[in-house]
Amino acid sequence: MSKPSDGRPAKVTPLHGAQPQSQPPMTPEPSPPTIAAFREVPRTGVIFVTSEARRRGFDPVAADWCNLGQGMPEADTLPGAPPRQLGVTIDPADQEYAPVPGLWELREAIAGLYNNLFRRGMPSQYSAENVSVSGGGRTALTRVAASLGQINLGHFLPDYTAYEELLDVFRLFSPIPILLEGDRGYAFTAADLRREILGRGLGAILASNPGNPTGKVVGGEDLAEWVGVARELDCALILDEFYSHYVWRPDLAAQGGISTAARYVEDVDRDPVVILDGLTKNWRYPGWRVTWTIGPRKVIDAVASAGSFLDGGGSRPLQRAAIPLLEPATTLAETRAIQAEFGKKRARMLNGLRDLGFGIDLPPEGTFYVWASAQHLPPSISDGMSFFRAALDRKVIAVPGEFFDVNPGRRRGGRPSRFRRHLRFSFGPPMAKLELALERIKELIDDAARQG
Repeated sequence: MSKPSDGRPAKVTPLHGAQPQSQPPMTPEPSPPTIAAFREVPRTGVIFVTSEARRRGFDPVAADWCNLGQGMPEADTLPGAPPRQLGVTIDPADQEYAPVPGLWELREAIAGLYNNLFRRGMPSQYSAENVSVSGGGRTALTRVAASLGQINLGHFLPDYTAYEELLDVFRLFSPIPILLEGDRGYAFTAADLRREILGRGLGAILASNPGNPTGKVVGGEDLAEWVGVARELDCALILDEFYSHYVWRPDLAAQGGISTAARYVEDVDRDPVVILDGLTKNWRYPGWRVTWTIGPRKVIDAVASAGSFLDGGGSRPLQRAAIPLLEPATTLAETRAIQAEFGKKRARMLNGLRDLGFGIDLPPEGTFYVWASAQHLPPSISDGMSFFRAALDRKVIAVPGEFFDVNPGRRRGGRPSRFRRHLRFSFGPPMAKLELALERIKELIDDAARQG
């Protein structure tokens, strides 16, 4: 769930016939004056790297840049995928505000999709009242965070960069970090979960699954056991499943290649399982900003109440247009196309980075990212930030690993990050961009080696 820019326009129309500059001015812009009432809000990793790239002339539509830092998939039609939705007809009634929890018809469609694909034959079924719709993944996460009480909230290291500020801005709960180890393949068993919940007194766990950036998937029987532990110990599982259709583990192919905790919930209103997803990644419509939270009705009531003061609800026309995209047959066709095309890109990126000398703790089991270590590259580019800055000179963007070392409020101090050697490389862009990026990275490494 990430934007391609820092919010400034990509291009400026020149005045009075002046020619646009191909590069920004070399002299840095003066810092704006400080306003005492406001704090400095840190940028998430993707926004930071995109902003730095803009200083070097990056334009999201420029053909000569390779953005392997992007957190969105290519959005064009894929072979075998349903046709892309290219227009929205607005009913006069949809000029009004949408209900804060979302259009009832869309909420019904989301509940029906989960029941049809994941809960057939189960006595407890999701209803529209188990769903809240929001305008983007971070909006959904913010609503959930604002609904939490005075608890200890466990979160993993590494994990999604936007969690850092989210876990700091709400002061009712206390964020508790849990380190995942690369030499264990970032595995975390149900026994590990039980130990952390009991030992640290956790009231909830927040996690991306599949994991961003590592690509680790907790799925199948492992995920069923996670849900069982959460049910038994009454610890809420808040699962960011935005990459749940990008699953590469062969043992999950029998489940249609979709990994979701919704399969293992026994009672939709009692099991403390809260799932976040949306059109952003799994349907490849990031610009629509149509996302949802699904969980027990009491939780959904609280989330909707939080939305009433946080954001006021999402786009009514786009919610209406989203309903046909959630037909089960349409969803499965899109998922098959994603797995066929992104599977090829996964193999190319993974093998290409290995051939160039990057270390891979875990081949991605999910997502469209490769989490790689630069430790064995030439010394001048053997950490994530140094590599990132050198790669910008080659018009290649990646995200340094230290941004995923989620550290709310800098409570763990300013010591060097455990992930400072790592980078996250996206295979979200088209294959041609990946090939060009790998070629440029090879040139960068070769030049660094020659320079000693």
